[in-house]
Amino acid sequence: MKILKWIIGILVVLALLFYFVGMPYMKKQTKKISPETTVVYQKDGYDLLVNYSSPSKKGRVIFGELVPYDKVWRTGANEPTRFETKTDLMIKGKPLPAGSYSLWTIPGEKQWTIIFNSEIPDWGATLSSGGTEATRNPETDVLQIQASVIEMSASHENFTISFPDDYGLFLSLMWDRTKVQFPIFQKS
Repeated sequence: MKILKWIIGILVVLALLFYFVGMPYMKKQTKKISPETTVVYQKDGYDLLVNYSSPSKKGRVIFGELVPYDKVWRTGANEPTRFETKTDLMIKGKPLPAGSYSLWTIPGEKQWTIIFNSEIPDWGATLSSGGTEATRNPETDVLQIQASVIEMSASHENFTISFPDDYGLFLSLMWDRTKVQFPIFQKS
């Protein structure tokens, strides 16, 4: 019985070491490869923030290979992308209440599904799947919309999220030769 308690004690210590030392170290190392980026838009009553990790193309085929079509993607690297709004929004005619959300996507060749989810997990992919399965819980999805793919003539090396506002406010996702964007309005 003493041996069993001793083994359980060692396993608990190892698990705690992994959680408090190993995980922070792994996160720090991955941020060197895919740096964390924050985009803020504060104008005309909007107060928006997007926090994400920006992977690079590095000569790879991105959509359809590195990021498979028709599978949930964490929309960046490392932790899932975080979207915050301090005002209620309308996105493609659907309401998105003020709050913090994880932003997930399901890339397709011609159209993407954009998902706002009320849970923000610590990491965007499960370790047990080797990073191929997203940690999103579909039961906590708040909003899903469709957005068309815009094929760009020039390749974009780093995954980038921005708020272009030349012709109204949009949320834009760009990487490689793919751009997806959709309009954002304040809920009146």
